[in-house]
Amino acid sequence: MSDTATAVGSMGIEARNLSSGYGGQQAVIKGINLVANPGEVVAILGPNGAGKTTTMLTLAGELSPMEGDVVIGGEVATGPLHVRARNGLTFVTEEKSVFMGLTTRENLRVAGADIDEALQLFPELEKRINVSGGSLSGGEQQMLSLARNLGRKPSVLLADELSMGLAPIVVQRLLQAVRDAADQRGTAVVLVEQHVRQALKYADRAYVMRRGVIEISGTATDLASRIDEIEASYMSRG
Repeated sequence: MSDTATAVGSMGIEARNLSSGYGGQQAVIKGINLVANPGEVVAILGPNGAGKTTTMLTLAGELSPMEGDVVIGGEVATGPLHVRARNGLTFVTEEKSVFMGLTTRENLRVAGADIDEALQLFPELEKRINVSGGSLSGGEQQMLSLARNLGRKPSVLLADELSMGLAPIVVQRLLQAVRDAADQRGTAVVLVEQHVRQALKYADRAYVMRRGVIEISGTATDLASRIDEIEASYMSRG
């Protein structure tokens, strides 16, 4: 985390003893404690069914906690996603949020994104600025989806499975843009990623989940030395 990021960033996000689930049933995640400070990229890793997306939905305000709190900018957040969005949080889901009938430029405008900011993060989109979303490749659509969110200059970015089904070179571009947002704009990032080794290259810290709890946590450097242990957890049921 750079000094510049510390100065620019205004909010971090934290889960404090967070438990959550669906429809008032048994909790899917239990006692989650994690934090992403301004200028940090924090990865949540783990096998399918580990509770990663449930954690993200609860951080975003799409699910209400059964126990514990989500803290944003030092204050307990109780509002839904649209309220948190007005206060500087943005949430990128694994489904590409692109209007297929609108051009790249129009997609950015509708999202309230700073077009210059978006193109600075993804120069590849400049030559596709007047192309409809439906004519973009899958990788370009995901770049546009991320650009729509980062172009709003969020204080907190939640990103769930950016790399789903995409080529490695596109994955690198997406993760580098997230890293740049943290370093250059002070954005606090929480990133769910299936590609463990890739995630640890771009993250500052990571949490490994299994069966709804955090089993391993540490700096990306420390966890990279435990990569075999982490990947072994993916061989077990989440």
